[in-house]
Amino acid sequence: MLRFLSIRHLAVIDQLEIDLEPGLTVLTGETGAGKSMLVEALDLLVGGRASADLVRTGEDTATVQAIFEAAGREAIVRREVSAQGRSRAFIDDALATTTALREFGARLLDLHGQHEHQALLNPEAHGPLLDENLGAPELLAAVAERFDAWREARAALDRTQLSEREKAARIELINFQLGEIDKVGPKPGEDEQLLEERTMLANADRLSRLSTEAYAALYDGEHAALASLATVWKRIADLAEIDSKARVYLDQREEVKSRLEDLAFFLRGYAGELDASPARLQDVEDRLASLERLKRKHGPALADVIEFRSGLRAELDALGASEEQASQLARRAADAADAFVAVARQLSATRRNVATALSKQLEASLAALAMPKCRVDIRTAAHEQDQSRWSRTGIDVVEFYLSPNPGEELRPLAKIASGGELSRVMLALHGLSAGASDQEGGSVRTLVFDEVDAGIGGEAADAVGAELQKLAARCQVLCITHLPQIAARGDVHFVIDKQVKAGRTMTTVARLDQGGREQELARMIAGAAISPTVVASAREMLAGRQRSPSTSLRLGEHKPKDESESRSRAKAKAPRGA
Repeated sequence: MLRFLSIRHLAVIDQLEIDLEPGLTVLTGETGAGKSMLVEALDLLVGGRASADLVRTGEDTATVQAIFEAAGREAIVRREVSAQGRSRAFIDDALATTTALREFGARLLDLHGQHEHQALLNPEAHGPLLDENLGAPELLAAVAERFDAWREARAALDRTQLSEREKAARIELINFQLGEIDKVGPKPGEDEQLLEERTMLANADRLSRLSTEAYAALYDGEHAALASLATVWKRIADLAEIDSKARVYLDQREEVKSRLEDLAFFLRGYAGELDASPARLQDVEDRLASLERLKRKHGPALADVIEFRSGLRAELDALGASEEQASQLARRAADAADAFVAVARQLSATRRNVATALSKQLEASLAALAMPKCRVDIRTAAHEQDQSRWSRTGIDVVEFYLSPNPGEELRPLAKIASGGELSRVMLALHGLSAGASDQEGGSVRTLVFDEVDAGIGGEAADAVGAELQKLAARCQVLCITHLPQIAARGDVHFVIDKQVKAGRTMTTVARLDQGGREQELARMIAGAAISPTVVASAREMLAGRQRSPSTSLRLGEHKPKDESESRSRAKAKAPRGA
C-alpha cells in the first residue's frame, strides 16, 4: 500500500507531500485545481510515459517519490523527469528500468483514469476485462506463446509461396534495405553511448576545469583538504581521550583517507583522458545522424532497426528455400496451428465457466450500485476454424450484454449503456477483480479512481460511495470525486486547491478536519452560496455515511510504527535541489 507521496516541480505542483493511510481516502477540489496531476504522478511511479511537458516551467527536473509498504517491508520509489524529457527511475535508491517499475507497480497499484469506463464502448476491451478474473495467467501466457510460434511459422511458409516475379521484386527490396542498414552497421545501444559521448565532448572544457579545480582543492592546492586532515585527526584524537564517543570516528580515519586519495587519483587522471578534439565531436555527430536516419525509416528505436535487419535476413533465406524446405515449413506451420488450437480450446472452456459465474457476480454487485433489476450475460464465441480471428489472446470473441431494466432484452453493453451505467459496471468489475488479489503475497493493493462518479448522481452516487467504502475494507482506495455523497464516505479527506502566488500558479493539498470536511461538503452541495442550512446538511451527510468503529480496517494493522522515520528516510534519498 502507499504510505507517503512527495511531488516536486510537476506541472502546477511546486512542492507537495502527503501521508496516506489505509481505507478510503477522498480528494476533492474545483475543476482544474490539479487533482489529476496526482494520478499523473503515480502513473510515473509505476512506469508511465515521461514527458518534458510535465516539468514545471523554469525548473530543470520534476521528481515524484513514494513509500510503498509491501509484504511487511517498505520500498522507496523515485522517478525523475528532466526538462529535456529524459527520465531516471530508482527503487530503494538503486537505478531501475521503466519495465521494472511496471512490474513493481503491477503488484501494488491499480490506476483507473477519468475516462476508463468508456473502454466498455469498445467490445474489443471486454475480453481483457474477463481475463482479469480468470485466475489463469499461465494459460494466457501459453496461448500467447503458441500464437507467436504459429504466426512466425505461417509467415515463413507464406514467403515461400510467392510467384517468381513477386519473389524477385521482394528479394531486390530486401537486398536494398539490408545494404542500407549494413552500410551503417548499427550496434545494440550504440546511439545511447554516442549521446553520452557527445555530451562529454561538448562540455570537455568545463569538465576539465571542474576536475582540475576539484583536484587542487582536495590534494594539490595551497589549502588542500587532504593536507588539512592531519590537523582534524589530531583534534579528534585529543577529543577521544576525553570522550570515548569520538573514538568511533577516529577508527575510520584510514578508510576516509583511502577514499579521498582514490578520488584525488581519479580527478588527476580525468582531465587527461578527455578527448576534446573537434574532429571526434564531428565524427560522433555524423554517426548519430546516420543512426537517426535508420531509426526514422525502420525504427523508432535502434533495437527495432537491428531486429528488422534480422527479420530481413530470415525472410531472404525463406525466399530462397527449396521445394523440400517449403514442405518442411508447411508441416511446421500445421503443427504450430494444432498446438495453438489445443491450448486455445482450454482457454475457451475456462472463459465460458468464468463468464457464467462472473455474470452472476456482476448482477449482485450492480444491485448494490442502484441497478437492482439489471441482468448481465458475458458471451464468448470461439472461432477455431477462422484463422483471421486468431490472436495472442486465443480464438474467442468476448462481449458483455446488459439489460438494465426489467422487461428489456439483453443487448450489447456498448450500444445501450449510459455513461453512469458504464461507470458502475467498471467499478463492479474492479471490485470483483480486486477481491482475489488485494492481499496477494501479503501486500495490500492500492486502487486509485479518478472521477469514477462520471455520469451519475443521487441514489446511484450514494451506492457508488458505499461500494468504494466496502472495497476499502480490503484495499487502500484513493478516489478523486466531485460528488458529496462519495466524499462523505471517506476515512480521510484531502482538498486540492489552486492559488496564484507571485505570478505563478501553485497547487496545494490540505487534510481536512471535521469542520473543514463540513465546509467542503457544503461547497460541493451548494457551490459558493454556503448557508448554515447547507452546512447542517453536510454535517448530517457525514454523520450518516462514516464507517463505524466496529468495522475499522484490518489494513490498519499494516501501519508502520514510526511514520516520520519512513518520511525522513525517503527525503534523505531525494536528489539535492529536487
